[in-house]
Amino acid sequence: MEFRIAADHPSLPGHFPGRPVVPGVVVLDRVLDAIEAGYGPLNGLRLPQVKFAQPLLPEQTARIELDGAAPRWRFRVLRGDTLLASGEVVADAPA
Repeated sequence: MEFRIAADHPSLPGHFPGRPVVPGVVVLDRVLDAIEAGYGPLNGLRLPQVKFAQPLLPEQTARIELDGAAPRWRFRVLRGDTLLASGEVVADAPA
C-alpha cells in the first residue's frame, strides 16, 4: 500500500516548525490502515516493536510491506529502497 502525507496535514505545523517531518504516529496509523484494509477492524492492537530508521517528509511517497497473518504482522515502511520504519503489530481478535 502506498501513501503520501499532504503538506497541509494538521500534525505538521508543530512537528517541526520550518522543517516539517511526518510524526511517527501518523506513519503507524497508515500501517494499521493497511492491516485493517486486508483483515477488517481489529481489537487490542499492540506494537511490541517499532524502529524508525529515517524520517518521512510531507509529500513524499512511501509504501507499506506486510508479512504475516492475523493476529501478528511484521511491517516495513519504505521510500523507494530506503527503510523508514519497521516493526510488529499484534491484534487480540477481529472486532
